[in-house]
Amino acid sequence: MNNKSKSSSPPILSVIGNSGSGKTTLLVKLISRFKQRGLKVGTIKHDVHGFEIDKPGKDSWRHKQAGAVTTVISSYSKIGIVKDADHDHSPEELLPFFLGTDLILTEGYKRGNQPKIEVFRPEICKEPVSQGDEDLIAVISDVHLDFDVPRFRLNDLEDLVEFLIAYFTL
Repeated sequence: MNNKSKSSSPPILSVIGNSGSGKTTLLVKLISRFKQRGLKVGTIKHDVHGFEIDKPGKDSWRHKQAGAVTTVISSYSKIGIVKDADHDHSPEELLPFFLGTDLILTEGYKRGNQPKIEVFRPEICKEPVSQGDEDLIAVISDVHLDFDVPRFRLNDLEDLVEFLIAYFTL
């Protein structure tokens, strides 16, 4: 079951599902549980619509508007990077930003080729988005699905954490 490569890159797990299914809620809970166990977790939120994180008028925003291709905001407690992109980066292309991390959790990337877990709620969508996905390693749902992967109920967080620790040999 070991999926961790021999390289120093942390493993990547994508949490997928339809909008409103509870992906973000699950991610927040997983991050907290992994941190309690002493693991360092990084996250990537995939946004297919584009986004803006800098505030108009602030110095770093002005630097970016003036043409800087990369702007870094640094303080004693945080570092923020705004960098131009010429394509939609895969999680693997973003690995250099995650040095010293034990695990990377992504929200989205449902078409990516990294291991995935799907949060499925039939009241949100009739069919899971992961049907036929060879990279699916587990499903989080309170309803039975005829998938050949483990299923965890929405409240089975400890069992899911134990499964992921064993799967990625963390």
